[in-house]
Amino acid sequence: MAEMCEANVKASTQPSPEAIGEAQEIILEMRHQVERGEKPWALALLEAISRWRLPQEEVRGHTYRYLIANEAFDWLLLAQRLALELMDIVPQEEIEALLFRGRPPLELTEEEFRSLIGDAKYRAHLNFFYGVIVEEAIQLAVHDEVAKERLANVWENKDIDDEVFIRIYGETRPALWNQFLAAHGLPPRDWLDVEEKNEFTYWLFKERLKRCDLARVASDTRKGLRKLAQLNNRPPISREAGAPIGPPSR
Repeated sequence: MAEMCEANVKASTQPSPEAIGEAQEIILEMRHQVERGEKPWALALLEAISRWRLPQEEVRGHTYRYLIANEAFDWLLLAQRLALELMDIVPQEEIEALLFRGRPPLELTEEEFRSLIGDAKYRAHLNFFYGVIVEEAIQLAVHDEVAKERLANVWENKDIDDEVFIRIYGETRPALWNQFLAAHGLPPRDWLDVEEKNEFTYWLFKERLKRCDLARVASDTRKGLRKLAQLNNRPPISREAGAPIGPPSR
């Protein structure tokens, strides 16, 4: 994970030939393990993730950003990218469950998941889970609250999204987006892809931590976890919990 962070800090848009070669070797070994029946494909994939060092890469014309702000690791995005390399040797329904629903065919405890991907990547995964997945759930929960209030006040015509962001962060979404762009030295514009939206969401998470007191942060986080549990039809996740295989869907 340290190597992945270091590569991201250098902000090289093109990985070095050595890094690309290492990634190709990891993929080949993963395929060989599956083809020879040495281990289930999901375990081979997780072990490949544990060795992976590229923070982002270009694959078939698409840019995959696995690491946000050097500290939030989207393990599921990397898992989905690696699964593309197994499509010809793994049952189609299992691959599709991972690619389209984020559901690997293997249930692991958090400790097993942590052991397989390594402590550093697991901690970075928790950063992504709370900083992106739960943060989006908080926004959705507050959106539901505002929409419900609007049913009782038909004369209210303020933009719902703006009201949601004001309640959570104290400012409208456009204002916060422009601050995010300025903080990253980017010109004013709309976001372009899902990965950039995730980067904005993670930035919002860190802004919320700075702007709100601890009690409010804890309350909002519990609200997000409850919403996430509701969406996935499962009990609320504890504050210490991560997202073991399989994770909450996005």
